[in-house]
Formats: sequence, C-alpha cells, structure tokens
Amino acid sequence: MTTFLAELLGTMILVILGDGVVANVVLNKTKGENSGWIVITTGWALAVSIPVFIFGTISGAHFNPAVTLGLATIGKFQWTNVPVYIAAQLIGGFFGAVIVWIFYLPHFKATEDKGAKLGVFCTGPAIKNTVSNFVSEFIGTFILVFGILGVGNTKMVDGISPIVVGLIVWSVGLTLGGTTGYAINPARDFGPRLAHYLLPIHGKGDSDWGYAWIPVVAPILGGIVAALVFSTIF
Repeated sequence: MTTFLAELLGTMILVILGDGVVANVVLNKTKGENSGWIVITTGWALAVSIPVFIFGTISGAHFNPAVTLGLATIGKFQWTNVPVYIAAQLIGGFFGAVIVWIFYLPHFKATEDKGAKLGVFCTGPAIKNTVSNFVSEFIGTFILVFGILGVGNTKMVDGISPIVVGLIVWSVGLTLGGTTGYAINPARDFGPRLAHYLLPIHGKGDSDWGYAWIPVVAPILGGIVAALVFSTIF
C-alpha cells in the first residue's frame, strides 16, 4: 500500500507540475503566457526531479509504466508488482490533470484555442505521421530509460541522482521533443487525456483518441528495448 501511494502521489505531483507549466505557457492571460519551449522543458525536468526526491526511497520513483515494464523485463523489478505500480501511475496522472484544470480554471475559460487546451493535458504531433511519431516516442523513451539505467552505474553523492534524472528529461525535451511533445510516459499522457475527455472543460475539443495509442505503445516498447540493450551491454 505504501508503494502504491508513493507511485500515485509521485505521478500526481509530476503531472501537476508538468501539465501546470504547459498551462502557464499556452493558456491566455497567465503570467507565463507565450514564454516558450525552454520554460516548458525546464518545468517538466523539475516536475520529474521533485517527486523522485520525495518518493525515491519508498517506491523507486518509477512514475512511468515504460520504466516499470523495462525494469521488470530485465529482472530488476518483480512482475507481481507491475499491475499495482501501473494502476497507481495512471490514477496519479488522472488526478494530477484534474488539479491543473481546477487551478487554471479561469484561464481555460479565457482560452478559445481547443488545441492549446488539449495540449495542457496530453501530447500531440507537430506533423501527423504515424511512423515518424511512433519512432519519435520510441527513441525518446529509449534514451530516457537507457539513461536512467546508465547513470545508476555511476557512483554519486547522495541526493544527486534525482537531479540527473531531471537533466535526462530536460535533454530529451530540448533535443527530441519538438516532433510529438515527448510524452515518453504512458501514464503522463493517458491519464490526463482521460481527464480531458471526462472533465467539463469550457469550449474543449476532441481528445484525439486516434493518436492516443502512440504515446502509450511506443514508450512501452522503447523502455523495454532500452532495458534489454542495457542488460546486454552491462
């Protein structure tokens, strides 16, 4: 139960801060309106690091089904715990998105752009191309999971690891995020997308379920392949 709550709350905080920075940048009449991609990628990096600091010693701070499944595939995590972790992550992602909606409620009402409203909750491609979009999410998640496993081999001062994880996320966002918005985490995308679908958001549009499978399937496969490659090398 403790690890379930840690994964739920950690993913919830990750989404509150991550979706929160997107809302601050893309919604109308916020203090951060139009502040740009650097702000979004920096906010997301910090959104990952902070809950890792809080819950890393409790659950391992996965907050991402791609990480959970990747670790389980190479024997670094018990398969019996996988359903509990993924359920917690999806629930946490959903609740986090609901909180962001409540927090920015007046700004959702002040924004007419349906795409911007959806973008607060989940990712979407800059150019729709199924193969290219899938490859983008696969590679981005491969780098994330391979990087997390790789830095684990480096001896670090206590407390540095969460910062390094945040730097990996920041780097992926800055360099590879421009094609699909770098979901690289099914829980971060599916849970908030479901919230967008269910919430009475003022003037919202479609939740783009036709695209939704890509930021779920591609990150899972990318995470598993990254873990397998890592285990082969190391």
